[in-house]
Amino acid sequence: MTLKRCFPPVVDANTRVLILGSLPGEVSLAQGQYYAHRQNAFWRLVGDVLGEDLIHMDYPVRLQTLLARHVGLWDVVAEAKREGSLDSNIRGHAGNDLVGLVESMPNLAAIAFNGGTAERIGLKALGRHGGSHRVVRLPSSSPAHTMPYSEKLHAWRELQEWLATSR
Repeated sequence: MTLKRCFPPVVDANTRVLILGSLPGEVSLAQGQYYAHRQNAFWRLVGDVLGEDLIHMDYPVRLQTLLARHVGLWDVVAEAKREGSLDSNIRGHAGNDLVGLVESMPNLAAIAFNGGTAERIGLKALGRHGGSHRVVRLPSSSPAHTMPYSEKLHAWRELQEWLATSR
């Protein structure tokens, strides 16, 4: 098993919603981009939530659009051994400093977990520091999570509540 490392956080002082994944998959790691696998619905879901066509933007523009709309992005796992891309294959992980990141964001209102593994690891890492923010469990955007897109989007639209005041 090879050691995989996450990407730097995409956040700023104006971030109101922080979306936390588990650890980038093989395609994302190879391309150096969050959610690069074409079948991962992340960019479509967030784009539909924000009313932005993120899929057709260049990657740096996507990230700037997230920040401009007060959405941050990171992973709960800093590094781990994993064969393939499935969260169930994560072994011996080291967590990211979620407490430090959350404490550095004065406007943070909600922490959203993209899938169950991110939620389980993230809530443990945050401990009592997650309590002052709304915690949202989102169905995974991964193609391995076979819920219909419309059901995923319904759940992801909950993020609009914390973004509505940030326009």
